[in-house]
Amino acid sequence: MDPRSLSPPRTAHEKALAINLDARRYGTFAEIGAGQEVVRWFFQAGGASGTICKSISAYDMTVSDAIYGACERYVCQNRLESMLEYEFKLNLDRLSQSRGQETAFFAFADTVVAQSYGGTNECHGWMGIRFQSHPRDEPSQIIMHVRMWDAENAAQQEALGIVGVNLIHGAFFLYNEPERLIETLLDSLSTDRIEVDMIEFKGIEFRTVDNRVMALRLVQLGLTDAAMLAIDGRVLQPSEVLRKKAVIVERGRFRPVTRVNMAMLESAQAQLAEDCGIAPEQTVTLLEMTMRNLMADGQIDLKDFLSRAEVVAATGYTVLISNYFEYHRLAAFLARYSSRDIALVMGAPGLPELFNETYYQSLPGGTLEAFGRLFKNDVRVFVYPMRDRASGELVTAETYRPEGQLGLLYQFLLERGAIVPLKRFREDVLHIQSQDVIELIRLGDPAWEDMVPEPVATAIRLRGLFGFRPDR
Repeated sequence: MDPRSLSPPRTAHEKALAINLDARRYGTFAEIGAGQEVVRWFFQAGGASGTICKSISAYDMTVSDAIYGACERYVCQNRLESMLEYEFKLNLDRLSQSRGQETAFFAFADTVVAQSYGGTNECHGWMGIRFQSHPRDEPSQIIMHVRMWDAENAAQQEALGIVGVNLIHGAFFLYNEPERLIETLLDSLSTDRIEVDMIEFKGIEFRTVDNRVMALRLVQLGLTDAAMLAIDGRVLQPSEVLRKKAVIVERGRFRPVTRVNMAMLESAQAQLAEDCGIAPEQTVTLLEMTMRNLMADGQIDLKDFLSRAEVVAATGYTVLISNYFEYHRLAAFLARYSSRDIALVMGAPGLPELFNETYYQSLPGGTLEAFGRLFKNDVRVFVYPMRDRASGELVTAETYRPEGQLGLLYQFLLERGAIVPLKRFREDVLHIQSQDVIELIRLGDPAWEDMVPEPVATAIRLRGLFGFRPDR
């Protein structure tokens, strides 16, 4: 039976059966940790002998190293990559001559740590698939990182199996629609059970895919609340980036990054080193763009997003895309992965937004609960002074006062050192605003180049970002 004649499958059982009925697909399942939860669906669906050439689970570390090579950690991207490479190559070596003309080979792998007996461990894993979309094709590959939120081990195993089947089905039948593929990853699941916080496409079928856009889609579709991008455009897994590091985060539109943005980070880095003795190499600096900052008229302009990602990359800093409008949610996300100091950097004009009580009405404890959450994990807010355009006055953390009783809370946080005035600041950049840069670019006035760091100016000129035209 041609699986394409069936109605679109939605459940894991239906998807596994559709794959088993496709005579082209043949390959290996290699799973470490949480049992062989993905391949089990294919055995139960029926017709598995036409799809599975081998199923393996190498739990013992010595055995695993003997097959895939030694590694420092067993639940990591490097281990997953070595599993996929080894198993896919083995299939080609053993089976190409006998059935390579009519078979599209694949290797699926996962390496997972589920709920332990003690119940205190982090529950997460890496999974991926390397596959041929047609016989004799060059391979393509999808890898992703998942977090499991079910409280019980058995429920985590079930969720892991379903998301694995969804990934395999998407790779085989939706490889030419990667955004739709992402949408199907949580079929029969919810984000209360599984979070997908990193995905990467590569290979011949994905040569036109921009993984930065795919990371954005993960956040936009709600599969995760945050995604990270390296300066070379690679998608990063947050725990790999933040582990054992202090964190500095500056939130903004970065349309584009300006000299004042860089001055704020430099001041925060110096303050963190002075207060805590934390060297730059012990720190991760993130430039965060929230979904709210990326939305224009309720929509995301992908060209504009990529322009912002390009100029942030030009500064050498990591991009964080998040759905954490409230700062206490951002702080909780960072503290999940880092046990060291966390500094949230903002300009003084951002303080009224931080102390806007309407944002915290959904919390049972309101504003007090929000600030209790924000400052509980060695989190501090570093405030960079700004000059008021109308009055010419310098606005600092010390001159700002919220209205009413919030003034008492603010004074307490200031005296406690939770809100920190940044003393080192550059007077010569305080006047710069990103919207002025965009307007000057639009007008063809070269004065904008003095308002942004040189690497950012170079990126804008070379790539024609934000409407820049060299003929103006």
